[in-house]
Amino acid sequence: MEHAKSISSVALDGHSLTLDAFVAVARYGAKVEITEEARQAMRRSRDLAEKIMAEKRVAYGITTGFGDFATVAVPEEQSSQLSTNLILSHCVGTGEPYSVEVVRGMMLLRANALCVGVSGVRPLLVERLVELLNKGVTPWVPQKGSLGASGDLAPLSHMGLVLLGLGRAYYEGELLSGKEALSRAGIPALNTLVSKEGLGITNGTCAMTSVGALHLYDSIRAARLADLIGSLTLTALTGQLNAFDARVHAVRGQLGQMQVAKNILLLTENCEILQKSQGDRVQDAYALRCMPQVHGAVRDALAYIKSKVDIELNAVTDNPLMFLEDEAVISGGNFHGEPMALPFDFLGIACAELASISERRTERMVNAALSNGLTRFLTTEGGLNSGYMIVQYSAASMASENKVLAHPASVDSIPSSANQEDFVSMGTTAARKAGTILENTRSVLAYELLTACQAVDIRRRLGTHGQGLSPVHEAIFAHVREKIPFMETDRELWPDILQIERMVRSGELLDIADELVPEFA
Repeated sequence: MEHAKSISSVALDGHSLTLDAFVAVARYGAKVEITEEARQAMRRSRDLAEKIMAEKRVAYGITTGFGDFATVAVPEEQSSQLSTNLILSHCVGTGEPYSVEVVRGMMLLRANALCVGVSGVRPLLVERLVELLNKGVTPWVPQKGSLGASGDLAPLSHMGLVLLGLGRAYYEGELLSGKEALSRAGIPALNTLVSKEGLGITNGTCAMTSVGALHLYDSIRAARLADLIGSLTLTALTGQLNAFDARVHAVRGQLGQMQVAKNILLLTENCEILQKSQGDRVQDAYALRCMPQVHGAVRDALAYIKSKVDIELNAVTDNPLMFLEDEAVISGGNFHGEPMALPFDFLGIACAELASISERRTERMVNAALSNGLTRFLTTEGGLNSGYMIVQYSAASMASENKVLAHPASVDSIPSSANQEDFVSMGTTAARKAGTILENTRSVLAYELLTACQAVDIRRRLGTHGQGLSPVHEAIFAHVREKIPFMETDRELWPDILQIERMVRSGELLDIADELVPEFA
């Protein structure tokens, strides 16, 4: 993937948004513009919406109420109030607010979907969303309250409030009223929404997709970190490299597995400790020997999830949709989150597996019965000192919590809107839950890295297999040791935990690896 940080501007046309471009805008503040083709498509679509109203055709959400009120006709003169009322009545979310990057992603996805020109909204609506993005006004949106089926109705309604100068929004790091945030940024509020625009804002999978896409981006990086950290653990435990022979993996043919095996060999190349340890035993335990099979399966899962997210980034997910060629207004179900709910449940399961195998590697390093000669709990004076004993406890706690969270949200449903909306996806819950699993997993990987550096120091002190690491591992080890010294005797470990977690989350470790091993994928 292209690094999202390197993208400075993104043009929206409804068809070509990539995951990297999405992250560039949502997380790194890349500027957004609308293509002229998209503006023209939206104008034509808006003209059709106005024609439908003028001709008093029956069209859901344009000349009728919403949900179970689809049977109630709404006269043309009340159509704008209908759209505005939708936002006012649907902003019922609760819980902690979404992060700024998630809400920016929601706005970007809503704008991109409307750019396709089948939603009947004014170009002005999309221009305002883009202006919020470019001027740094971010609506305050609570996390809980979406069934992930009629669109992410509650979260997107909170987002839409700010366009009207209502609700709350962040601006320059301060939480303000929507009216004040717009005023400070120099953005005029919309006096009202017009027909179809309430649905144009609220109907869609933009909340779940924003949450899940950001977690997917970070999970892809976490999978690479798992190879980097796991290969350092392999060194500390004097692992056997024959398990990573390309021929073994070629005869199975699984793409992720072959890539991970290649990565392990690249990352451990020219490692003295490993060179001197080959032949020490016939084979290693699964947590070491089966890294290609487990990490590789995770990579294949992430590739599948990305293929679905890539589609959804450019999907039109509101209802009804309007088609110019025959002026058809079709009520469908593109707002239903099932196409994202299943992949985001899969994302949580995949990340949980990375944490589970990482914790097992940490256990092998601190357990003298499994560590191939390392000291108990990686101490130099056991008994008086507990060393890294409780590091493994904490890793085990998070790995086990992940197993609870990995239960799929998408297997649940509950009817709503007087049973008109009788089967829902829970996709937003799946996406949010995957994020909690991911954060636990990154922490477990950080604990493994901290433990592996202590184990390498112990291995070097023992002197049984030399001193040398591979160049990339030496650089990673030195980088950690700049901030976190070897633990000779027990000390407060929480500052070390904070430091190592920051390193894992910052991306700096992957930057080191990419510079020294360009082939590492």
